[in-house]
Formats: sequence, C-alpha cells, structure tokens
Amino acid sequence: MPVFTFLFSTILCLFLFLTSTNGIGHQLILVNNCKENIWPGILGSAGQQTPKDGGFLLSSGQEVVIDVPEKWSGRIWGRQYCNFDSNGKGSCVTGDCSGQLHCQGLGGAPPATVVEMTLGSSTSPLHFYDVSLVDGFNLPVSMKPVGGGIGCGVASCEVDLNICCPSALEVRVGGRVVGCKSACLAMQSAKYCCTGEYSNPKTCKPTLFAHLFKAICPKAYSYAFDDSSSLNKCRASRYLITFCPPK
Repeated sequence: MPVFTFLFSTILCLFLFLTSTNGIGHQLILVNNCKENIWPGILGSAGQQTPKDGGFLLSSGQEVVIDVPEKWSGRIWGRQYCNFDSNGKGSCVTGDCSGQLHCQGLGGAPPATVVEMTLGSSTSPLHFYDVSLVDGFNLPVSMKPVGGGIGCGVASCEVDLNICCPSALEVRVGGRVVGCKSACLAMQSAKYCCTGEYSNPKTCKPTLFAHLFKAICPKAYSYAFDDSSSLNKCRASRYLITFCPPK
C-alpha cells in the first residue's frame, strides 16, 4: 500500500472515530456497591429522553454504562426491596414509581436520595450536578467525575441517614427504618416545603432537620435553596454514580 493511501486511510478512520464519539455525548457509569440488589430509576427532564426505559435491575457489585446525549438533564435514584413479575409490574419499598420496573417518565416516591444533573455540550461544556435530600433519604449515593480537571467536585451523601433519622421522619417497614422523610414530606407545610410565601431564598431557610442532614452529609442538598455548598460544576465527559459508595 502506498504511503499516501495508508496515511489517508488512517486519517479517515480517526475522523470517523472522533465524529462517532462526539455523537455519544456523555457517559454515566452506575455502580451498585450495596450488599443487596437495587433498581435504579431514571427520569429525563421535560423534552429529554429517558435512558433504559426509566428503570432496571442493578445487582450487587454490578456496573452499567449509560450513554446520554449532549444537554441531557434529569435525575437518578435507587429503589430498594423490589419485586416485579415478568411484565414488569410490582412494587418497591423505597423509591417506587407507580409499581413499574420501567418508570418511563414517572418520578420516584419519596423519601429517596436523588442524583440530579444538567449536562452541557461541545459549545457549552460546563456540567452541573448534585445529590439531593430535598425528597428525603433512602440509601447513600455519590456522583464523581472521571477526570475533568481542577475544580470538579464530588456530590454525595455517603452516610446511612436511616441510622440517625429523627423518629418524626422515620419510614419503617417490618420494624426496620428503610427511609428518612424530608421535613416537607413529614410536616406538609409551606414553611418546610419552600412553597407559597416561602418560595424564595429570602424566606425559605434551613430547618432544624435540614441542619441535621447538612451536618451529616455536607456535600448534598439539605433544602431547596442549598445551592452554595451543594451544586457542583465540571467539564468531564464521564461520571461515576455509586450507590453505597465506600467511605
């Protein structure tokens, strides 16, 4: 093969590889480090696709890579103690989405620890992400960039809040605490839910319970306007989302 032909073929292959890679967008690597199986739920924001039909089984120790397009935004949470039949009908003790294996546009029932993200594009490469306890807590989780450079933070709640959940917020099943409600879910008031006259940063302040959550999980949202210490920014193209991350 002449040298020119070889070089041309090499450059063409490299170009095709790069253009096909750019089309993928970003990768989310979901890892189950828990001792038991979980069922991640996925919800794309309005106008966004929902990968994996919104839910699937992730066995203990298993890893799944999910490709998402540029500008994708949405939320991911873990469901626990689920049972589904061959048609994908059933229920989960925590994080349930109307008894469906594939949530397909449905959110998870609180309390649930939620990973939230708004990803950028090649022209606007900054990504925003966080771990939120605004909907309560059911299991530890973290989101960590793979690479990305200086300034990329880790969003996480790595401690099992169920162990130290105040009795007023506990969700018990069979005598076992399986979730910790948010103050909003437990109290059902505008003050705790940051709604109505409390729907802005000036009037919505962290409650005693939010302060408790923040003290235990300082890298997670504890209430609706907890932006300054909880929202992360990065330019990495891959992110590792770990359920029950190692401490």
